[in-house]
Amino acid sequence: MSLSIDGIRIPDSALAREVTELVRDTESPLLFHHSSRVYYFGALAGKHRGLSFDPELLYTGAMFHDMGLTAKHSSSNERFEVDGANAARDFLRRHGIAQNDIDTVWTAIALHTTPGIPQHMHPVIALVTAGVEMDVLGLTYPDYSDAEREAVVHAHPRSEHFKEDIIQTFYDGIHHKPETTFGNVKADVLADKDARFVRGNFCSVIRGSAWPG
Repeated sequence: MSLSIDGIRIPDSALAREVTELVRDTESPLLFHHSSRVYYFGALAGKHRGLSFDPELLYTGAMFHDMGLTAKHSSSNERFEVDGANAARDFLRRHGIAQNDIDTVWTAIALHTTPGIPQHMHPVIALVTAGVEMDVLGLTYPDYSDAEREAVVHAHPRSEHFKEDIIQTFYDGIHHKPETTFGNVKADVLADKDARFVRGNFCSVIRGSAWPG
């Protein structure tokens, strides 16, 4: 039986079971457990915020969100987020899921590293990003109780050096296509015009997060 926290659990369905098996067989243990935590933290965030969402769609989005970092699903020219979104799209199509639901999951995965936008969109889109931002960056660490955090991590452990491990995993998954990492152009404008501007650094945020270790 899967972990249940305040009624939040992995959906007990054939689709969810296949998602679990596929992701476990494709991703490293690091990414599998990270993606599982993303689901729980995202679903708990939805409960905290009073949002209504389809657990199967949220689970699929959370579990596929880093599939683009794997050799099997990494393209030579697309952002890894798009590769993961495409993998989820193909999986859901094979299972006859409605196109609007596929589009929601695709967008949730494609936007999960684009801050400032997902929280204004469909709950599944918002909550995949919420789960990622909690597990990787610890941005909403105080919003979860000690019991919630401990239960999730007990079921899906963080590696002893998770912060450095996840940074290395990102690097391994994208270093062969650096042109796909082109990001927020507004930071380039500020850097060009203001010598005092300090560019934000994703890796520094990970290392400085509230998460221990």
